Amino acid sequence: MVKNKFFLKIAGFCGIIMPIVTFSLIFLAIYYAPWFSWTENALSDLGVEGISAILFNNGLIIGGIMSGIFALGLIQVYNTSIQSRVGTILFLFTAFALCAIGLFPETMGRLHMYVSIAFFVLLPMSLFFMGWSMLKKSETKKNGVFSLLTAIIAIGIWVLPWTSVAIPEAISSLAASSFSIIHGFKLYRKFK
Repeated sequence: MVKNKFFLKIAGFCGIIMPIVTFSLIFLAIYYAPWFSWTENALSDLGVEGISAILFNNGLIIGGIMSGIFALGLIQVYNTSIQSRVGTILFLFTAFALCAIGLFPETMGRLHMYVSIAFFVLLPMSLFFMGWSMLKKSETKKNGVFSLLTAIIAIGIWVLPWTSVAIPEAISSLAASSFSIIHGFKLYRKFK
């Protein structure tokens, strides 16, 4: 049980710092890519060449690993219903997809496109199932509403007309990051 508590603290910590580390490296990659435009590029364009590629791709790989550890913590704690199991397992697959975006940059062609689509489809699905599960219990109803709202933002942003995908990619990821930070704190504090 002590090992389990220690792992949940690590998983919670990963949930808290993953968005900070990942977005810091993405913004650093943008800094080193003066050609990048929020209205003309995809974020993945940063992962093609130069220092921006190293920062961007490694940021996603590190973020995916941290998300995977966080997801394993969620699986241990939120394994209470079929919806929560589906949601946490989908979140784990989302972490794999995030890693894969960094491992298979745009230079890999269709493979990059497939893992990117997988990430942006699995992300709101995982949040939806976890939110649905939390809504069923009175003590987690607020968390359920919050999780469903993040899922709606993560998928809903894509229906608006954009000239490029960088903005919806960032907004979708930021919505999920808020889920990660809040539930990371919950995991971290759960076993004080």
